[in-house]
Amino acid sequence: MYEPARLNSHIVEKLYCEALVLSDEVRSAFALSGRIEDAGTRDDVAGVALSCEALRTTTRMMHATAWLLNRRAYFMGELSEFQLRRYGRLAGDLPGSDPGHLELLDSEVCGLIAETERFYARLVRLDRSWHRPDASQPSAIERLRERLANQLSR
Repeated sequence: MYEPARLNSHIVEKLYCEALVLSDEVRSAFALSGRIEDAGTRDDVAGVALSCEALRTTTRMMHATAWLLNRRAYFMGELSEFQLRRYGRLAGDLPGSDPGHLELLDSEVCGLIAETERFYARLVRLDRSWHRPDASQPSAIERLRERLANQLSR
């Protein structure tokens, strides 16, 4: 059976560095210094497609970076496990890119969008495996029953 990798500070730091590099590439690819204006002069639909995909991609990377920053804070002792489990979930239902929009964009931008989607999917898998209960640990109800049994046996 597949055993998910345990998150640790080294994995989080490596992913965080990867997220920063990828975010910088996204910023450069979607910089408003002419790319959207050029697309708008060629075809208004292409400009709208570029704007929509820029928003989706930057949102995806902002969520990824925030999730990683929460994990870094946890490993540095700035967040408790309770806080992280309660507030540090990654949104698994962010919309993907629109295939119709991708047809209007150049292959370099489409490749970058796909790379951010793959990166985000990795983080979603890590987040889900981290929130999945550990089968070797007793559940909260089992722990409560154990405490009650100990109290009653005294």
